[in-house]
Amino acid sequence: MYLKLDARSIFITLSLLLCINSVGATESEPRERLTLAMAIKQTLSLNPQLKVFGYRQQALDGLAQTAGLSPAMEIGVELENVLGTGEARGIGGAELTVALSSVLEMGDKRAARSQVVSSSRAVLDAQKLADSLDLLGDVTRRYIDVLAAQSQISLALEAQELASSTLDIVKKRVEAGAAPKAEEKRATAALGQAQLTLLSELQRLDYLHIALAALWGETNPQFSQVEGELFRFGTDTDFESLYAKVQRNPAIQVFASEQRLRDTEVRLAETQSTGDISWSVGARRLQGSRDTALVAGFSMPLFSSKRNSGAVSTALAQRNEVSVQREVALLNMYSQLYRAYHNRKQAILSAEALQNTIIPALEQALNETQSAYQRGRYGYLEYISAKQELLNARRTSIEAAFAALTYGAEIEQLTAVPLAASSYQFSGSTQ
Repeated sequence: MYLKLDARSIFITLSLLLCINSVGATESEPRERLTLAMAIKQTLSLNPQLKVFGYRQQALDGLAQTAGLSPAMEIGVELENVLGTGEARGIGGAELTVALSSVLEMGDKRAARSQVVSSSRAVLDAQKLADSLDLLGDVTRRYIDVLAAQSQISLALEAQELASSTLDIVKKRVEAGAAPKAEEKRATAALGQAQLTLLSELQRLDYLHIALAALWGETNPQFSQVEGELFRFGTDTDFESLYAKVQRNPAIQVFASEQRLRDTEVRLAETQSTGDISWSVGARRLQGSRDTALVAGFSMPLFSSKRNSGAVSTALAQRNEVSVQREVALLNMYSQLYRAYHNRKQAILSAEALQNTIIPALEQALNETQSAYQRGRYGYLEYISAKQELLNARRTSIEAAFAALTYGAEIEQLTAVPLAASSYQFSGSTQ
């Protein structure tokens, strides 16, 4: 026995399954509309990527404690002239020395070590800020992904409604004998394809929800929709002003902090050119004469500056390398900003042209073509072409708006500030 199901039946069955799953999710957990501000707040609070900085801070606390220590004091005991032969037989001629010793650091080494740790804290703070900015960029991009996917679903619903109304119109013409039966079959197939496209977009939206919620550690998203306006772009800011802000980007400030760290490391290396003084002081017991005497001594390395010149050269080279890395990063950011800036402008022009000129013209053309098809003046191919041209234009406009917002988010990440006049404004978005 074979069950014969048409496209409409298949779609109804799948839709019921989706509805059942949705109802179950609604009954087990609250669903809400998500704003960008809420997404950012939850990500900064719960994303594990930023938690590592707490442990790194604790590690620096330990290094700071160690760097502030003075050289350890040592006690030494030395026994001489025992268990020998002749006069040194037994312990009668023994000499016992008890001494306290340590190292006197020269060149202010302890302060230099502490400065290195302090500079490391500044690098850590700058890196945390840079990572936070990268994370905010990820949140914004994934939020835009969901926002665009919602528009694609609306378009898929519109395409399904158009396909359904087209099928009804074609059926009437077939029943009236004004169109061949094949046109009805083609219209039925077109409806089935539109329904499958809708299901595909729904599944994609579900994945994008999970990808967004994963940023704050959720595997079962607690929101059903994000708020925002896909076609709101705001005004432009000139490129020179944007690039000036790029130079204050936290990622660039990391290089500035690292430059200061390298400076302190050079200073620490230079302190090693001054030799430390090892000293000792104690008492010696002369068992043979029953006398006690004071002993003292010191030592220091020779030619410390010459022997340490290699370490100083290494520290200087590492410091100079940071300057070059900063220049390379700025050049890369310049090209990245230039690309994002001009691509965003082009995407905005495309979206506005489609919304204001092209789509209204295609809507009017579709209405006229549909009317002409119903009167028998146009064939099925002209009618379907007009419908498809309108849907393609709407899809292209969504893609252009998505590109404009995505490039805007990239610009904001590079400049670390929102674009002038709110380049894209989500409901409840945060500065």
